[in-house]
Amino acid sequence: MTTERRMPAPTADERTMLEGWLEFHRQTLAWKCEGLSDEQLRSASAEPSELSLMGLVRHMADVERSWFRRVLANEDAAPLYFSDEDRDGEFHLTEADTYQEAYATWQAEIETARRNAARFGLDDLTEGKHRRTGERFNLRWLYTHMIEEYARHNGHADLIRERIDGATGD
Repeated sequence: MTTERRMPAPTADERTMLEGWLEFHRQTLAWKCEGLSDEQLRSASAEPSELSLMGLVRHMADVERSWFRRVLANEDAAPLYFSDEDRDGEFHLTEADTYQEAYATWQAEIETARRNAARFGLDDLTEGKHRRTGERFNLRWLYTHMIEEYARHNGHADLIRERIDGATGD
């Protein structure tokens, strides 16, 4: 599999631009994971950090689920990989955890996110509220936050990938 990344057109309208940059960053994380074994994808970046590429994919599946299901659409969608007892469960990997499962789950959450977002305009407020603050957000804020979330974690992914096999790139 070769992930093809596309930047949005420099003259795109606002929604196309926001969705385009979000897709670009989703594709970037997938690209950073390409060609590695499950063992490599489970390997932590550097002690004492538990960050791994597979953990980042699992984390982003839960982030997509949280913002686009629970907050945007007010769905009752329990966390996938973490719990109140294990707040960083997505990074606590075992030999049984596979990239195939993590990737499929992440992609399913992305598809649901796209479908849910399509029902909203950029200025429309979320149907649900943030679980800690009780705030509602417009879709524009949500897209911007997700771009920021992916960009930050793609920086982590760059460093983790370089440590695994020396591969670099934006």
